[in-house]
Amino acid sequence: MDHSPVPEANPEIHERRKADHIRINLEEDVAFRQLTTGLEGYFFVHQALPELDLHEVDTSLTLFGKRLQRPLLISSMTGGTQRALEINRTLAAAAQEAGMAMGLGSQRAALADPSLAATYQVRDVAPDILLFANLGAVQLNYGYGVAECQRAVEMIEADALILHLNALQEAVQPEGDGNFAGLLARIEEVCRQLPVPVIAKEVGWGFSGRAARQLADAGVAAIDVAGAGGTSWSQVEMHRAPTARHARVAGAFIDWGIPTAVSIRLVRQAAPDLPIFASGGIKNGIDIAKCIAMGATLGGLAGEFLRAADQGGVEGVLELAGALTDELRVAMFASGARDLAALARTPLYRTFDELLQENNQTDGTGKYNQDL
Repeated sequence: MDHSPVPEANPEIHERRKADHIRINLEEDVAFRQLTTGLEGYFFVHQALPELDLHEVDTSLTLFGKRLQRPLLISSMTGGTQRALEINRTLAAAAQEAGMAMGLGSQRAALADPSLAATYQVRDVAPDILLFANLGAVQLNYGYGVAECQRAVEMIEADALILHLNALQEAVQPEGDGNFAGLLARIEEVCRQLPVPVIAKEVGWGFSGRAARQLADAGVAAIDVAGAGGTSWSQVEMHRAPTARHARVAGAFIDWGIPTAVSIRLVRQAAPDLPIFASGGIKNGIDIAKCIAMGATLGGLAGEFLRAADQGGVEGVLELAGALTDELRVAMFASGARDLAALARTPLYRTFDELLQENNQTDGTGKYNQDL
């Protein structure tokens, strides 16, 4: 099959779409109406005597050979415009200083128009960060292949490649690419041939267990659940719809998707050995702690970091990262988890009755559960 790149049909349309996405996310209400992340339904057991020194609680980890000071990911957002260049460099400089991971927006525009590559290139301000390239997986059905994926990685000197899956967004986008048939085999080909890890990412509607098993079998190295409860991209597309009919169709999906908490658990059951990135409506460090306790490795935020960069520059992003980390560290301390490995073993509960029932269980010798 011919995998030569297919140029963007109209680069001006692509640039206008990306500019619209930034503006709408900053200015419009694009949240789910009723559906939430589900994280609010879980709680840790408070430990009044944690037997820990707060200052020694360790939030660092190693992923894909890179050391991170905190399990934070600046989720993929943008590129391809002058404003995107400024945002990406601000975010990357902060990621370098804070020791966190970062994803870039879809690089399709720069593959079609190499003059746009600079809007994604951040290594000069962030030489050490864990950095993810990004392409829409559906483009593998529109002429892209391993060569284009490799170009995207080399363009930004990335450590891994995100292939994002945004079927619903493409379906409600007037200029969307809706052919997802046979895509899994092409994803498997990329995973097999690309020399860096491949990450499968949703964009806000979550992964089912079936999809996670398929992707794990295809060879992806991690899954970013990007569950429902944060930004609704069908709402974003509703705000840029060219007709009332397009707006109606997009708006009908305001509460579609798998909540983040549910998707993490589905993916963990379906692909127990894969790193999971938790994103989609993450609000604070307590949410991140809950996600890690459910089986995630990183907690990712997009809109919050976008607004911090837009309003406060590098210092604004660092302030947000610091606050999220402080919240995470205190949650670990108050639940008795010394490091992220211990946090991953810390139980979560949905009701106090559930906690009481477990606490009343004995080990067969008449001794009650002493760990709760």
